[in-house]
Amino acid sequence: MPHQPRKRFGQNFLVDEKIINQIILTISPKHNDNIIEIGPGKGALTFPMLEHLNSLNIIEIDRDLVALLKSKKEEKLVIYEADALNFDFAVIDNKFRVIGNLPYNISTPLLFHLLDYRDKIIDMTFMLQKEVVDRIVASPGNKTYGRLSVLMQAFFEVESMFVVPKESFDPQPKIESAILYLKTREKPMVIDSRPLEEIVKIAFSQRRKTLKNCLKSVLNQSQTSIDLSQRAEMLSLESFITLMNDYEKQN
Repeated sequence: MPHQPRKRFGQNFLVDEKIINQIILTISPKHNDNIIEIGPGKGALTFPMLEHLNSLNIIEIDRDLVALLKSKKEEKLVIYEADALNFDFAVIDNKFRVIGNLPYNISTPLLFHLLDYRDKIIDMTFMLQKEVVDRIVASPGNKTYGRLSVLMQAFFEVESMFVVPKESFDPQPKIESAILYLKTREKPMVIDSRPLEEIVKIAFSQRRKTLKNCLKSVLNQSQTSIDLSQRAEMLSLESFITLMNDYEKQN
């Protein structure tokens, strides 16, 4: 009996071979690459990837899909039946690359979870909701620029690669997807992500208000060189790091 996509897992299976080949070209896998695929589904990307690899780690939460993948008896597959949101990526030896068609309902929390393992990550190639990709690659002054943009760009070089049409999936989603490439910065712009996460969360808590209003409980104009009369969406990444350093001095 064919596997029925499950709404609770946000399953939309990629079925377009042209797009699959385009994704593989973007990833450009080498035989010895240590790669983790999140949410392989029925293996639309998994098995073509295996043609280029000595082995492939996959993380799948759906036990029926795990059984389906195991039934292929592919020796090069290392299968983890787990929720990627709670998965301890430290169990993977050495540095690794991450790929996947991420369910829309967990994409943002999963990216924040992966941020904790950035020291082990070489790069990541994901299919995501186009709206999320646009937010991650957004520049200051853009209405989509926000918390996700600042935190991802502080640790990764980010690039939107190409749009994936709705027709490439079964079932067909209601929204467009896009391929996002994130390469871990050789020199991260900050060492500890927590203070940056804190100040960015507060700064964007009320987008229509100025930084002076948003930050009044933690920082005032006399304590920073950043002009607090502007909104958070106008601040560059470098300015946010200055703001973070000033915030840390006070807290």
